[in-house]
Amino acid sequence: MFPRLIRPSFLALLVLTAGNSVTPAVAGNGFGPLPISLKNVPAPEVPGLLDGPEPIVVDKKVAIALGKALFWDTSVGSDGVACASCHFHAGADSRTRNQLAPGGKSTVSQVFDPTAGGDAGGPNYALKKADFPFFRRSNVFDTTSPVLFQSDDVVSSAGTFGGDFSGVNDAPAPHGGEEGDACARSADAVFHVGGAGTRKVAPRNAPTVINAVFNYRSFWDGRANNVFNGVNSWGDRDPDANVWVRVNGRTVKQERLRLVNSSLASVAVAPPLNDTEMSCRQRTFKDLARKLLDRWPLANQKVHPRDSVLGPLSRSIFAADGSLQPGLDTTYRMLIMEAFNRKYWGSGPNEALGRPGDPDQPAYSLIEANFPLFFGLAIQLYESTLVSDDSPFDRSARAADGVPTDLSPSARRGMEQFRKDHCALCHIGPAFTSASVATNAQRVKIQPEAFGNETFTIATSGNVVNRFLSFAGSTLSDTGFTSTGVTPLETDIGLGGVDPFGKPLSFSLQYVQFLAGDAAGVHDAPVASVRPCDFQLPLALNVADPKARMFTQVDGVLPQIQGNEGCIRPDWAFQPTRDATLTELSKPNSGKTLAVMDGAFKIPGLRNIELTGPYMHNGGMATLEQVVEFYARGGNIDTPGKNFGFVVGSGDMIASSEARADLIAFLKTLTDDRVRYERAPFDHPEIRIPHGHVGDNWSAAGGHELSAELAQDEFLLVDAVGAEGRPAALPAFEDYLP
Repeated sequence: MFPRLIRPSFLALLVLTAGNSVTPAVAGNGFGPLPISLKNVPAPEVPGLLDGPEPIVVDKKVAIALGKALFWDTSVGSDGVACASCHFHAGADSRTRNQLAPGGKSTVSQVFDPTAGGDAGGPNYALKKADFPFFRRSNVFDTTSPVLFQSDDVVSSAGTFGGDFSGVNDAPAPHGGEEGDACARSADAVFHVGGAGTRKVAPRNAPTVINAVFNYRSFWDGRANNVFNGVNSWGDRDPDANVWVRVNGRTVKQERLRLVNSSLASVAVAPPLNDTEMSCRQRTFKDLARKLLDRWPLANQKVHPRDSVLGPLSRSIFAADGSLQPGLDTTYRMLIMEAFNRKYWGSGPNEALGRPGDPDQPAYSLIEANFPLFFGLAIQLYESTLVSDDSPFDRSARAADGVPTDLSPSARRGMEQFRKDHCALCHIGPAFTSASVATNAQRVKIQPEAFGNETFTIATSGNVVNRFLSFAGSTLSDTGFTSTGVTPLETDIGLGGVDPFGKPLSFSLQYVQFLAGDAAGVHDAPVASVRPCDFQLPLALNVADPKARMFTQVDGVLPQIQGNEGCIRPDWAFQPTRDATLTELSKPNSGKTLAVMDGAFKIPGLRNIELTGPYMHNGGMATLEQVVEFYARGGNIDTPGKNFGFVVGSGDMIASSEARADLIAFLKTLTDDRVRYERAPFDHPEIRIPHGHVGDNWSAAGGHELSAELAQDEFLLVDAVGAEGRPAALPAFEDYLP
C-alpha cells in the first residue's frame, strides 16, 4: 500500500494563496522554488558589532583568531572537551563510540534500548551499520505496515564526565597548565559501565556549524536567540543579563546589550557551562576566564604554521626543524585586548564585579566579568568565516531557465525530483533552509525564482511566523521549523518546550498572545512585527461571510497594525480584534488560533550533507539512502504539526530506485571540496577528541587520572591542517561504521 500522496485540492489551495511575485522566464520550469547558489550572498548584518561610534570589536582579524583558538582549545572544557570536539568533521561529529543517549529529551524514558542490530547498546557502545535506522517498518515504503523496531535513544556527542566544580587550575603563560578543572567527580547514574563512569552524551544530534551564520536562531529547538545579550543564550528573555562597561579607571557600570543576527554568539556561550557537554556543574564564565586569560591559546595542541587564521601566531614557525609545535605566541588576554573595545576590559579587580569563593583570590576584573561577551562574539566571527559556497552546484553555469548545466544528467534529474517532491518548500533559498529568515527575506527581492513560480510559491518575508495547513488544521508555525514525524512527541517536544524562565520557545505561541493583547506574553520583539499579509494562508479577511479557518467581520477584524508597504497579499492585511482572539481562544477546539509547535525542529541546511551524518535531530539515520526512504514513505509517524503537503510520501521515489539515486546524486553536488579536504577556511589545529573508553559496553577499565571511579578515555587524534588542506578526503559517517 502506498502512503498518502498530496491531494490536488490542497495543492490548488496553496497555489491560490501563494502570492510572491516571480520571474516566469526564469522560474517557469519545474515545480515551485528553484535551488540557487550561495555565492556572493552576504551574511546578515550585526549593527554595532564592527561599526558605529563605539564598535564592540575594534580588530575583526584578531577577533576571528581569538574565536578560532577558543573553538578548538580543549582547555575550555572542564575535562578536555572543546567546542570542536563535537564539530570537527565537516562542522559535525562523526564519532561512533560512546555516542548514545537514552531517551533523548524523553519525558517517559531514560533507559537505554537494545539496538536494531541485536546488541545491548548503552554507554561505550560501538555503533554498527546494522543499528540504523532507529525506526523500521516491515515495508520501508508503507506507513501503515507494522513497526518492526523503534528506539528512543539518540546518537549524539560524548562530552564531559560532569561533577561538582570547586576551582580551576590556572597557570600563567607560557605554561599550558592542566586541562581539567578541580571537580568532585563520580560515576554518573545513567552513563556508566559497571562501576566506571563514562562521559555523558548530549540528548540531541550535533548539527554542522558550517553555514550556520545564516540561521536566524540556533539549536534544534531555536533556544539560542537571534539577539545576543552578551551573557547567555536567552537574548531579551533574561531581564537580568547585562554586560559591564568601564566608566573610569575605578568605576564600572552595567549596561544592556542587544545585538541582532547573533544567534551564533548565543549558541556559543551555552556548551561551556553545560554539565553534559563541556563543564562541571556550577562553573561560571568568570571561572573560565581566570583559567584561560594568561595561558597560551591551544597550549597543548599543535598549530600548523600555514593555518589560514592562526599561522602567523603559531609557535610552529619558530621550530628550526620545521616540526609542528603546540600553542600560539600570545595569550588570551592579549588577544581580547587587541580585538575588543577598551571599555569592556580596561579596568582591574573591582568588588562590584564579585569575587571567587576563595578569600585569598582577588575580586574579578572587568575582562573576567565580560568573558562571555568576548567568548560568544569571537566564536561568532570565526564561525561566520565558515561559509561553504563553492560546491559543483554553486560553480555550475545556468541555462536561461535557471537550471545548472554542468551537473551530471542524474544530478539534474535529481534536482527536478527535489522540487517535484516538495523538498524545496522547506530546504529553500541559497542556504537550503527556511531557517535563514533574514537572508531569504533579502534574496526573494533579488531572486524570486528561488522561492516559487506560477505553479507554487512559498510566501517569504521577514516574518518569524507563517501559516500553513497541517494535520491539525490551519496552523501558525515558526518560520524555519517544522515537524516531519521522525520521533513521537513524548520522545522530544522540540520547539514546543519552554526556556528556564517558563516562557515558550515558539514565536507562534507568542504571536497568539500578541493578538490577544497580552504584551507580557511576547518575549521576542520580532513577534510584534509579524504581518498577516505575508502569510502562506490567510488569518483574517475583511469579508462578511464566516469562515471556519480564518477570522472575518463576523468575528471582528481590523487592519494589521504593522503597515502594508510591500505586502505579499495586501488583501490579507487584517488581524482579529483582541476580543475576537480571546473568544476564539476560549473555545476548546479553536480552528483559527492554532499554533502547534510540539515536535517541531529547525530545518537544517543541506550543504555538505553527504559528510554530516548521522541525520535528523536524533541521529537515527546513518545514510542518505535512509533519509530519502524516510521522505519517500512520508515520515515515521504523523504528528499534529506536520505540514500537510510537505512530507507526504512520493510515488516516484517509492516506485523507482533510479529516482532515489538521482536525488542523492543532486544532494552530493552540494558538497564543497574545501570542506571535503579541510582547505581554508576549514583548516584547523590539532585536537585530541575522547572516543569511547578502554573496554566496551559490558566492561570498562576504571582508573581515569581525574578520578578512579571514571573509565579511562580512548582518543581520536585529528592532526593539524594548514590552509592547503589534507591529502585524503573526509569519509562519510557511514564509512566509519563496521
